[in-house]
Amino acid sequence: MTRCAVYGTGSWGTAFAMVLGDAGCEVTLWGRRAEVVDAVNSTRTNPGYLPGVELPPTVRATTDPAEAARGAEFTVLAVPSQTLRGNLARWAPLLPSDTVLVSLMKGVELGTAKRMSEVIEEVAGVPAERVAVLTGPNLALEIAARQPAASVVACSDEPVARRLQAACHTPYFRPYTNTDVVGCELGGAVKNVIALAVGIADGMGLGDNTKASLMTRGLAETSRLGAAMGADAHTFAGLAGMGDLIATCSSPLSRNHTFGTNLGRGMTLEQTIAATKQTAEGVKSCESVLDLARRHRVDMPLTETVVEIVHDGKPPMVALKDLMARSAKAERR
Repeated sequence: MTRCAVYGTGSWGTAFAMVLGDAGCEVTLWGRRAEVVDAVNSTRTNPGYLPGVELPPTVRATTDPAEAARGAEFTVLAVPSQTLRGNLARWAPLLPSDTVLVSLMKGVELGTAKRMSEVIEEVAGVPAERVAVLTGPNLALEIAARQPAASVVACSDEPVARRLQAACHTPYFRPYTNTDVVGCELGGAVKNVIALAVGIADGMGLGDNTKASLMTRGLAETSRLGAAMGADAHTFAGLAGMGDLIATCSSPLSRNHTFGTNLGRGMTLEQTIAATKQTAEGVKSCESVLDLARRHRVDMPLTETVVEIVHDGKPPMVALKDLMARSAKAERR
């Protein structure tokens, strides 16, 4: 039986632990809060994040990171992206020397503008072929309800991607492999920023034409950045690009969309943060994505507009008028 460690007892970490358990793996779920760990072990549920969702009997939890790591063939990291570096620095010495580290995170690190796989390689001191990424249209609550969904497991080493694919393939969860780690990570990170923009438009009462335009031009921004960073253009037309973008921009289950909607309705950043129970990755990553774009000299006006609204306090209506007043240009440019 394949042994897996999942670090993070939030909604997505718990849901993916369920997927692994349903696929026949033995899973140890690490959490920092004893009450969450006790609930998982005594009730087979995580009532704080996935109430009513029964976890497989092969999933257990612990507050001991060394216990979670023991014998793990796959080590899954499901913490907020901006906390990864500090957490992994503590966990890395405990991990098996041959474990594959799997990122569920969709962000870009502030300050360094590094993708999550790059942070993992640097902090854990592992080669790229031992780092994998799982991404796609995977809203945690729908996965937890065992509704049909597809995803992408990406690794530069295709046999490793196939091993992970086998470890998480269930009747309701269909993973596809990909070797384009850069493109898959960019798709996951930038779609959170675009979901904020679409949410803001929703909150302002704007219609489907506006939202479709934001999603389409947002995908164009992602593709431009990907091209500059050597990603495969086809990735952005797939599950890690368009698929994830549609789900995150359209669903009320999306944290980033909901966060943007509250901003569009007139709530301040502080009020919106206070009303948000879980991390909306795009709130911080919009700055690091813009930093990454500038480092690669890629124009990303939607991302820049989101930063202006979220972090500079620019009124959404003013930002919209400025965005629409940009000079006319060819679509593919």
